[in-house]
Amino acid sequence: MSTATTPLNGTFVADPIHSNFGFAVRYQGVSIFRGALEEVEARLADGRLEGAAKVESISIRTPEAFRAHVLAEDFFDAANHPEVRFVSSQVELVDDGTATASGELTIKGISRPVEATGSWTAPTPDAFGNTRAHVQLEAVVDRTEYEMNWNLPLPSGAQALGNDVTLTVELSLIEQA
Repeated sequence: MSTATTPLNGTFVADPIHSNFGFAVRYQGVSIFRGALEEVEARLADGRLEGAAKVESISIRTPEAFRAHVLAEDFFDAANHPEVRFVSSQVELVDDGTATASGELTIKGISRPVEATGSWTAPTPDAFGNTRAHVQLEAVVDRTEYEMNWNLPLPSGAQALGNDVTLTVELSLIEQA
């Protein structure tokens, strides 16, 4: 197994059409509630990754009233905090295709350290003359650390919404000239 790291030379930015920021949380104790922030900006250069996702671009399969609640103060508070941000202190892309990124995740103006793991594919030419790379990262965070405390008790005494949220970032990166 290779442990050599491969530098991604140059500057790469996220293709906004083919990148997203997803989240998943246990719901009602038996299922998973999923959503995504569709408008993602990211830049990978010099071993650092910086990115932001616009909260208003949330995509969830629920009635509009539920979407409005997720955007309100109980959760993202989009009116006061329109973006979720990540700034890495280190990104490691390993020759075996694994990736790690350590840094600060900011949600609702609250920054916490996070380490994400995942995979990457080396730069390759695409059909349109660009050079592309792909990075997929996943981390689990406790939503209550970002003041997302809303919940509802179930008849069993458990809570309707889990605290652990799995975040998944898919970045299709295009090399900049």
